[in-house]
Amino acid sequence: MSDKPFLPPRWVVLSAWAVHRGIYRISGGRRGLWRPRPDKWGMMRLTTVGRRSGTPRSVILAYYEDGADLVTMAMNGWGEGDPAWWLNLQAHPDGTVELAGATRQVRGRPAAAGAEHDRLWERWRFYNKQLDGYAALRRTPATVVVLEPLP
Repeated sequence: MSDKPFLPPRWVVLSAWAVHRGIYRISGGRRGLWRPRPDKWGMMRLTTVGRRSGTPRSVILAYYEDGADLVTMAMNGWGEGDPAWWLNLQAHPDGTVELAGATRQVRGRPAAAGAEHDRLWERWRFYNKQLDGYAALRRTPATVVVLEPLP
């Protein structure tokens, strides 16, 4: 038996994302987002500015709260490369987050190397015991992204 976690084929991951977005859209935003609980991460909708197009781009992401900050991961469904939303945030760091029952303006940044990154990664590991195994499937590291509220 292998310690390598199961990762479904890429088409399954992409289809699941499409279904989730569809549920959000069809329900008018009433379904598809939820706040984190002590034992489970939440789901939010992040809107960024396209780095090439300059137009709004939205994605639904898992997150948890770290004080006033929201923490997510740029891991592209454990596929290679950075997801477009993270590339967009690097070019234009400000975005909008829709949470279950709230909207806020945020500025995205990578977690600082060292203590901050390690602490936030450890929290993700609490939610997903196989996190390190999934991360090992990628040649490039998954970035821990901190979304700080704007005043």
